[in-house]
Amino acid sequence: MPQGTLEVVLVSANGLENTDFLTSTDAYATIKCQDQEKTSKVATVEGSAPTWNETFMFAISEDVKELKIRIMDKDTLTADDFVGEVTVPLEPAFEVERVPVTMYNVVKDGTLCGGINVSLKFTHQKIRSRGFSGEDLGGWKSSSTME
Repeated sequence: MPQGTLEVVLVSANGLENTDFLTSTDAYATIKCQDQEKTSKVATVEGSAPTWNETFMFAISEDVKELKIRIMDKDTLTADDFVGEVTVPLEPAFEVERVPVTMYNVVKDGTLCGGINVSLKFTHQKIRSRGFSGEDLGGWKSSSTME
């Protein structure tokens, strides 16, 4: 089971659905890994091809297989609109430690609705030895002879 730090670089997206009738999409993303969730800034000028170039760090301490990214459209007067989501497999990052910028399909209701570019870097946690020997017992040394 890998343990360490996962660095996720949310680069950009393209071909996203415009969910607003009169204005362009103000896209942001929420990234969820295990019980940790991070939110990107809102890309207000790019419309259906937002650029974020943001880095997010996640502590990996349990058996985790994927990262979920939800893309939303920020709205002022109504609830934010769901644009689509991506499931990013983490096994390649655990194996080779660095996955270059890769485009993943954005899906909504089973339909392809764009792509998102993400890179991953996984740093394995170094396990340090505490120098414990069989003779050390809580700061006391065991003795085989009595004086």
